[in-house]
Amino acid sequence: MLSYAALFLSAFMAASILPMQSEAVLVGLLVAGQKPIAYLLIIATVGNVLGAVVNWVLGRALRRFEGRSWFPASHAQIQRAQRWYMRYGRWSLLGSWLPIVGDPITVVAGALRERFWPFVILVTVAKAGRYIVLAAMTVPWL
Repeated sequence: MLSYAALFLSAFMAASILPMQSEAVLVGLLVAGQKPIAYLLIIATVGNVLGAVVNWVLGRALRRFEGRSWFPASHAQIQRAQRWYMRYGRWSLLGSWLPIVGDPITVVAGALRERFWPFVILVTVAKAGRYIVLAAMTVPWL
């Protein structure tokens, strides 16, 4: 049970701006023979999606502070993010699994008022897909 909690926490934190590697935890549990694999995939996906939802909420909340001296992005950076998101739209959320750019995409989606359920569905597909591919690449080598 502790290994499931560690996987969930690492997946949740990995969806934030903190430098966490949920993939390493998942592969470690797979290599250690943790079963059933479906539980590992579900736990990692739920944790990672919930972390992305936190980013979405932060994006929605932070936008009202735009222009303040402590705000983490300039007006030009916000405009660039808006143009990029408007160009690719909600489908860019399928890239939410990507390192470095994936988590900011979820914050931008919240700031630009992406609807909640399309957000959750696309992020879940992206993040579950990443974990499934990772497990499929790991398990045959065991």
